[in-house]
Amino acid sequence: MKFEDIELVNNEAIHNFELMVDGHRSFIDYQVRGEKIYSIHTEVPEVLQGRGVAEALVEKAFTYIESKGQKVVPLCAYVQIFLKKHPEWNRIVA
Repeated sequence: MKFEDIELVNNEAIHNFELMVDGHRSFIDYQVRGEKIYSIHTEVPEVLQGRGVAEALVEKAFTYIESKGQKVVPLCAYVQIFLKKHPEWNRIVA
């Protein structure tokens, strides 16, 4: 499942990138410093785990970050693992 039809929400008020899948909220907690986005924590509800939601969430967040001309600082362990699997995204790593 790729989740192309599900829109990423940048909830700036609470510093989360959010993806709603089957009524469940997955998110990446982040902080902004200048032109850098620090990914702090990625969370996917247990009911959605193993379906590729976290990967889709990170990819959508990276697409958003790149479109804004920003860079990511991958503090989150899951985001670091994602980058090892998808080195093409190193282009946006600060």
